[in-house]
Amino acid sequence: MGQLSYLAVLAGCLFAAIWLEPALRVNVLRRWRRLALTLLAVVAVFVAWDLAAIAVGHWSFDPAQTTGVLLPGRLPLDELLFFVVVPICTVLGFEAVRAVRTPPGRPRRPDDRWSAGDEADHRPAGDEADADRRRVR
Repeated sequence: MGQLSYLAVLAGCLFAAIWLEPALRVNVLRRWRRLALTLLAVVAVFVAWDLAAIAVGHWSFDPAQTTGVLLPGRLPLDELLFFVVVPICTVLGFEAVRAVRTPPGRPRRPDDRWSAGDEADHRPAGDEADADRRRVR
């Protein structure tokens, strides 16, 4: 089990977060393009960081706790998977909190999730929005 330790931790993280997708309908996996762009940014930065740290000898991995599969630059496959799994779990957790904290009276639409955070997401819906517009005029 030692060589699968890293993968076991990653599987546990994913297992702990993946249930949020169907239970709270956060729609993170359904919006796979947005998730892929997020992962691309994270993976690119941290793989480059790890490769640089490995190259100068500042960073290493215990072969007894990894699968032993090394990618170019001596980066373990397990580490690359870490850079994919942890951001997925983070986004799932963030969207789950947003789903639970939706203010009363605000519609909970699937397209409302994982938005860019523009001003429209924070306006009241329906009659409240009309009342707010009338007050502003």
